[in-house]
Formats: sequence, structure tokens, C-alpha cells
Amino acid sequence: MADALLNVSPGLIIWTLVNFGIFFFLIAKFGFKPMIASLENREKSISNAISESERLHAEAQKLFSESQAKLGAAHNEMMELVKQGKTQAEAIVRQAQEQAEKVKKEKLEQAIREIEREKEQAIQSLRTEMATLVVAATSKMLGNTLDEEKHKTLVNQYIDQVSRN
Repeated sequence: MADALLNVSPGLIIWTLVNFGIFFFLIAKFGFKPMIASLENREKSISNAISESERLHAEAQKLFSESQAKLGAAHNEMMELVKQGKTQAEAIVRQAQEQAEKVKKEKLEQAIREIEREKEQAIQSLRTEMATLVVAATSKMLGNTLDEEKHKTLVNQYIDQVSRN
């Protein structure tokens, strides 16, 4: 059997060449055009796909850079809002402190006025009481009562002189 493969028969070679020629002719007549058209269509679709992917890539890059810019702008705007909020909060705190200081001063002044008024009332009450006591003591010493108004006037003058000293 090994010898049969190695033996070359000229008739077989001719028939093989004739078959190959016919097959080649049939392929050339009916097969090359569809194969070339199919290859050209495949080349066009690959070229279109590459162009489309490049276009989409460029568009994606553009969208990415726009989103980065918007993100940066939003970040800057947020920082500005935080800065403004901080400034406003400091102003509100400062204003509240000033208002509290003003209220404190008003309350202190009011308390001082109230203390002065109470002091004046106490002094006046003390004068009146002292005048009454002096008149009563003088009346008892002298044995008769002088005019009460004259005594009060006299005592008030005496108290004024004593309080000035």
C-alpha cells in the first residue's frame, strides 16, 4: 500500500489537473465575485465599526471633560456657599453677642436706677421717721407740742446739714 501512494500515474495527474481547472473555473465564474463582495462588505463594516468607536470614544472623552468641569464648578460653588454660610454664621453670632451685651448693659443700668430709687426712698423714709422721732422727743422734753410742720422743716434742715458733713 505504501507503494501505491508513491507511484505516480500520468493519467491521474492529468485528470487531477482537469478537475482542478474545472473547479477553478467554476469558482472563478460563480464564487469569486460573492467572496470578494463579502470580503469588501466585511472590510467596510469593520472600518465603519472602527470609525463609530472612534467617534463614540471622542464623544465620551468630551462628556467626561464636561462632567469634570461641571464637577469642579459645583465643588467651587459648594466651597463658596460654605464660606458664605460661615461668614453669615459669624455675623449672626457677633450680632447676638452685641445684642446680649446691650441687654446686659440695659439691665445693669435699670438695676442701678432701681437701687438709687430704693436708696432715695429709704433715705426719705428715714428722714421722715427721724423728723417724727425728733419732734416727739422734743415735744416730750419741752412738754408741749409746737407746730408739727415747723418741727419737720427744722429737722429736715438739721438732717441736710448733718448729711453734708
